[in-house]
Parts: sequence; structure tokens; C-alpha cells
Amino acid sequence: MSIAGFRSWLQDWSELAKARLSLLVLLTTLVGLYCGAGGVLEPWRTFFTLLGTSLVAAAAATLNEWIERDLDLKMTRTAQRPLPAGRIRPDEALLGGAGMAGLGLATLYFGVHPPAALLAAVTLALYLFVYTPMKKWTAFNTLVGAIPGAIPPLIGFAAGRGRIEAEGWALFSILFFWQIPHFMAIAWRHREDYRKAGFRMLPCSDDKGRITGLVALIYCLALLVASIWPVALQAAGWIYAGGAILLGLGYTFLAGAFAWRPSMASARSLFLGSILYLPILLILLVADRK
Repeated sequence: MSIAGFRSWLQDWSELAKARLSLLVLLTTLVGLYCGAGGVLEPWRTFFTLLGTSLVAAAAATLNEWIERDLDLKMTRTAQRPLPAGRIRPDEALLGGAGMAGLGLATLYFGVHPPAALLAAVTLALYLFVYTPMKKWTAFNTLVGAIPGAIPPLIGFAAGRGRIEAEGWALFSILFFWQIPHFMAIAWRHREDYRKAGFRMLPCSDDKGRITGLVALIYCLALLVASIWPVALQAAGWIYAGGAILLGLGYTFLAGAFAWRPSMASARSLFLGSILYLPILLILLVADRK
């Protein structure tokens, strides 16, 4: 293989495994690990936790695209992905995804803690065998899909402490509620594509966007409450509390603007706001952790 060919192959696999999305997964896992370990990160445990989690996340993305490769071909935004475009063969993706899943789970089980490996296995199973088929059946798939999306900080917490405690569940709740407005903004902007593939996303039956916006607003309000949970547990201080309230109000304002006047512009603003919200909140949590 030439250098150019290798770079193209590497880029295709990076896209298939959604490497950029995995960075967010690793960030939330690292914060969970930091909290679970009491603010003291052991190099070897940190390395194996992030390695195992990244492999499982890459496996989930790869196997999900393998399952949905024919549906991706019907949507404009996904038709040029490596599998529907034919740049990676289905058998290669299946073998690679299964290999990454096995290696990732083994890394977490033997290199970290069995509870962390169990949580990663639950995440993978929920994502592939519950959430993925539910997208064809019901709009409630988004709520189910938010569960595996919120488990990575629990994996990190379990890796650091060997068990799950209230602080870990607080991180889970923050991730869970954050995802709904984030995905509502994405799904409403791409609702035509989802219709083509036969996905039952809420915005597909809500052209005016009123219900979609209302759901986003309700979950932003729930997130505002959940983000204060670490303070109630005395795991974070008042600097974090003030930042969480300001960030939550900003996120809620964007959701309210989308609910009041749904448009591509307001949906995009909500999406961008969600991207800014989460890393800033997690940085504040780590910086002001008790």
C-alpha cells in the first residue's frame, strides 16, 4: 500500500469509528475516572481505562454503521460514509468492529476493574441491540439511546473506585439530560434524511418543530437541576454551582428560542450551544471538585 493509500485507509477507518465523537466519550470517561479516584489519577489505570473505553466506543460506531449501511445509503448526510460508499467492505467492518469490542472489553476487565468492563458491555449491547433497531420502531429511541451515551462517566467512575456511588450517578444524569436537546437540534435539521431512511425520530412527524422544541426545553430544565447534584453531594463547590447555573440558563435560553421559533438557525444555535456547554461544565467540575 502506498503512503497516500494508507492515509486514505486510515481516514476511512477513523470516519467509520467516529474518532472525533470518541474524544467526547474519552473526556466524560476521564472526568468520571478523576471523580471516582478521588482526584488522583494513576497513570496505568488511566491509560487502560481510556484505551479500553475508546476501543469499545469505536466498536459501537463501526458495528452500528455496519448494521445500518443500507439505510445510510438513502440519506444525503451519510451516503458518502466508508461503508455505503464502498470504500470499506462490510466483512472488514464486521471483523474490525468485533475485534475492537473484544479487545476493549478485555482491556477493561483485566487491566482495570470487572465492573468497568461490565458497564462497557452493557453500553455496547444497549446501543447495538436495543437503540439501533428501535430507531425504526418508535420515537422513544432517543431516550433509550441516551442511556448508553451517558454510561461512559460511570465506566470511568467504576474504574477509579471499583464500584458506582451517587457521584457517578450524578455524572450519568448530567450526560443523559444533556443529550436530548443536543439530539433534538440535530434530528430536526436532518429530519428529511431520517424520513428517507425510515427512522422514527420525533422531528420526522413534527415539521413545525413545536413539540421537538418543547422536549428540548423540558430536558434543559431537568439538566439545570441535575447539574447541581454534585454540589448537594458536597463533591463540588460554589464556583462550579454558579457556573453550572449560568451554563444551564444559557442552554435553556437556546432551547426556548428554538421552541418559540423553530428554524434551521435556532436549531443550529442550540446544537452549537450544546457543544460548548458540556466541556465547560466538566472543566468546572474538575477544577472546583472537593
